[in-house]
Amino acid sequence: MTSPAPANRPPPRQGPRPLALHLANASLTWLSSQAVLPFWKTGSLPWSPALAADAASLAQSLNALDGAAADFPAALERELRRRADLFLTGIDRYRHHPYRRAVPEMPLLWQEGTTRLLDYLPAGGAPLLAVPSLVNRYYILDLATGNSLLRYLAGQGIRSFAVDWDAPMAERAFNLTDYVTRLERAAEAAVKASGGQKLCVLGYCMGGLFAVALAARRPDLVSSLALLAVPWAFHAERPDHAKLLGALADPFASAFRNLGEVPVDVLQALFASLDPLLAVKKFTRFAEMPENSPAALGFVALEDWLNDGVALALPSALECLREWYGEDRPGSGEWRVGGQAIVPETVEVPSLVILPTTDRIVPPLSAKALGAALPNASVLTEHLGHIGMMVARDAPKAVWGKLSAWVRARA
Repeated sequence: MTSPAPANRPPPRQGPRPLALHLANASLTWLSSQAVLPFWKTGSLPWSPALAADAASLAQSLNALDGAAADFPAALERELRRRADLFLTGIDRYRHHPYRRAVPEMPLLWQEGTTRLLDYLPAGGAPLLAVPSLVNRYYILDLATGNSLLRYLAGQGIRSFAVDWDAPMAERAFNLTDYVTRLERAAEAAVKASGGQKLCVLGYCMGGLFAVALAARRPDLVSSLALLAVPWAFHAERPDHAKLLGALADPFASAFRNLGEVPVDVLQALFASLDPLLAVKKFTRFAEMPENSPAALGFVALEDWLNDGVALALPSALECLREWYGEDRPGSGEWRVGGQAIVPETVEVPSLVILPTTDRIVPPLSAKALGAALPNASVLTEHLGHIGMMVARDAPKAVWGKLSAWVRARA
């Protein structure tokens, strides 16, 4: 039986999610390193052209060891054990780390179902509506004290209203049109609270597609668009991967029909497929960080957000897989919301499109296509990742400050 956590420490975390997948990826990688060694030494292992030269160089180095080459298998096993120990140590330290998010809750302005609209003040500031993705919590925009885009904007005189979608309950029957029309009602509440002023709508990732749909359908509510790492042309880059995701729609429809939603761990597994060894690399690094160092605290804060994802309503998930990834309807001008085609060429409000160059989640060409389609867009490219543009050490200078200046100039 597991002993209870000490009274002065919180219970251990359950992540990183899905834990079994991360452990399996690591184990298979390390075991395969040992399994292929005999074939590599004999030269019978086929290599892809991209790796052939490096493989030949390594083989020459091993042969040059002469008698010491016999010790190589044992040395390889020691190294694999060392890496495994660091990885598991990193996971254990994360699960028991004392940090917990403690950020003051902002006032609730409006709520419908599980969707809330939070008011980041100051009253009278230039109004901005922040729209995050459906599959992650909104607070990547308000991650921690001293690392919060929304609180930074408030300090710059911008009154941000943040949409918190939360996990679907009655919304399990929602398709994307249902979510966009709910967003429209949230925007109406924000405009009313702002004395009738139109909104700059900030869309992040999946939320950016909703932001474009809002601007196309309700120009009476939107004064400008700020779009950060927003996919649009889903077949512009890595089309085979996008079509593979699209092919999951029918299996998901059968597997999750009774549940009514795609579970969090399934969604996390799809993200993990973009870089199967990312968890190994980052938790190995975390194992060597001092517990209370800024780097360690930032790592835990971000991992807590990543592991606090929400399920996706099944109709919305199927629409995303089939129509976005499988058929590239947004990129071809055929995505419809409530029967209306969402065509960015018709959205004439000033737009700022920020592209992170090291984005693993949204291929840069997919996001770049949206910047090219919007008729009144300024496009910025920053050397950050998809999540890094929200919370990285360089984010305030590279993204937040430029975003704030752009919004205030158009208020």
